[in-house]
Amino acid sequence: MTLQFLDALVVGTGFGGIYQLKKLRDQGLKVKAIDKATDVGGTWYWNRYPGAMSDTNSLLYRFSWDHEDLVEYPWDTQYLQGPDILKYLEHVVKRHGLRKDMQFETELLSADWNESESRWVVGLSTGETVSVKYLVTGLGLLSKTNFPAIPNLDKFQGELYHTANWPKDADLRGKRVGVIGNGSTGVQLITAIGKADEVKQLLCFQRNPQYSVPAGNGVLSPQERKQINDNYEEIWDQAKQSLFAFGFEETARPTFSVTPEEREKIYEESWQKGNGFRFMFWTFGDITVDENANLEAQQFIRKKIRQTVKDPEKARKLCPTELYARRPLCDSGYYEQFNRDNVDIVDIKANPITELTPEGIKTSDGTLYDLDVIICATGFDAMDGNYTRIAIKGRGGESLKEHWAEMGPTSYLGIMVPNFPNLFMIAGPNGPFSNLPPAIETQVEIISDLIARAERQNSVNGSAEANGTNGASRVNANGHPNDGVKHGVIEAEREAEDKWTQRSEELSAASLFRKVDSWVFGKNIPGKKNAVMFYFGQGGN
Repeated sequence: MTLQFLDALVVGTGFGGIYQLKKLRDQGLKVKAIDKATDVGGTWYWNRYPGAMSDTNSLLYRFSWDHEDLVEYPWDTQYLQGPDILKYLEHVVKRHGLRKDMQFETELLSADWNESESRWVVGLSTGETVSVKYLVTGLGLLSKTNFPAIPNLDKFQGELYHTANWPKDADLRGKRVGVIGNGSTGVQLITAIGKADEVKQLLCFQRNPQYSVPAGNGVLSPQERKQINDNYEEIWDQAKQSLFAFGFEETARPTFSVTPEEREKIYEESWQKGNGFRFMFWTFGDITVDENANLEAQQFIRKKIRQTVKDPEKARKLCPTELYARRPLCDSGYYEQFNRDNVDIVDIKANPITELTPEGIKTSDGTLYDLDVIICATGFDAMDGNYTRIAIKGRGGESLKEHWAEMGPTSYLGIMVPNFPNLFMIAGPNGPFSNLPPAIETQVEIISDLIARAERQNSVNGSAEANGTNGASRVNANGHPNDGVKHGVIEAEREAEDKWTQRSEELSAASLFRKVDSWVFGKNIPGKKNAVMFYFGQGGN
């Protein structure tokens, strides 16, 4: 096929890819967005399992840059279900006429930096080759599925699903269903299947019980929606200047600065309001750094579990014993589902799964659980999984996988990597640990501003070729030109990456999150290097 020339190629059409396409197109660039899916949505295109829901309140799980649409687009629930989010993203694409510059069923297979031309040569699954000045990836934090390494997965004669590739024709009615995994996805799925009350049996294969609090979902009154609309600018300003952009002010109040009675009252108020991040960061400021403070929060949640689950043995299995130090979960009636006679827990920490058989799941104590459907809610190879499987090669042929081999995934600002000029990652490694849409907006705007600066300098210099490949200076990660190298090339300096990685390490060093096995530090993937993958500082800064 003929080599195509573009100013920029955006990979992915979720929140990040949609906004990035619009920004670069508005800047006058010739740009295209590709996605291996058949339509827009990113993670919400793939994760269509029952109960899929954002754990961020609806008012902040959207774009802030179109104020008219912000106040006019219809929604009336505290949280958005997966189909609602897809519908919203499809609406944004239609409203701004973005679809004509999108190409679906197209996957990025390779990208090689051409030093002499200062361009990326990109190979696509369609057989096309594209030469671009700027390559922007919006591959998502959680998109490379993690199937559990269980022997004989292919021997099971029933239906085997992964929540991140949910079949449209899945029918669970009257069937014996097993769910492996009880993280955020598993909690949502189990809740939805239980509430539907259509399965013959639901068995939850659980390694680590989770601390989950109520989401606080419900319908907003027209008066509540009007109040939000009237104050949207202030709401977004507050969110973008807070730690996690969830719409509340995080507290610095120590757990033991109040009496036990007052502490109980604060916990209960948060429990009634709902939201996992609110419970962990609005109640007290030391839950994630002080083990004694953490224990107080643990005990409150365990008490709530025992009050909710009537069967003492089920309640025992559902009560966590580890630190309350994973990404905080919230639910819409998770624990209540275990009061159903046909819903139970299998403790696979005590008796691990040894293999799948044609009939179902076998555990180490010799028990065989007969099942019709097995659902893997086992998460993702988070953050770098999608990057290391693609042959992205920078200067000297160094791949991202090689660049990250020693330290784990690193970057500057969660956006740029040294030795990979004009490559930008939306929500890359060591980006904000926060509500994603505000963080994505910030990163897209940084990327767009850097590209705009490079394009302006190309124009001012007047020495660029028609395709913008030549010139006399480079823009570094701070936006300052360096003399003596090609113009229009934006690259993070090695020192900037090292300092950002060190800062990310420092911010997470005291966190109790580092003491549990969690995808937040890559510990859910056997053999994966334990590394900090998020910036735990203020998103607005």
